[in-house]
Amino acid sequence: MTDTALARTPEPPYWAVIFTSVRTTEDAEGYARMSEAMNALARKQPGFLGVESARDESTGITVSYWASEEAIRAWKHLVAHQIAQRTGRDRWYADYVLRVAKVERAYTLST
Repeated sequence: MTDTALARTPEPPYWAVIFTSVRTTEDAEGYARMSEAMNALARKQPGFLGVESARDESTGITVSYWASEEAIRAWKHLVAHQIAQRTGRDRWYADYVLRVAKVERAYTLST
């Protein structure tokens, strides 16, 4: 499944958290519920700018955009997010990589 909505971010600089994952086949419904809950919670966090996500049967890429490294750290340490991370490691992910990058330039088709 692919979400076609693109995040509307401000002019750079800002930060991107790139989460690439390979899913297990376990508990797809629980995963979907947690994903929806974390998406809703992230949107309420100070410094959150937007998110884009794409997933096929097993592999997914989610990029969340943040105003600062401090906002990313606060999100990482949020208790509900830590529970989701732990459950993901234990149940939903066969493998994953998380990368944090500073966005210095951005281009778009829309003006």
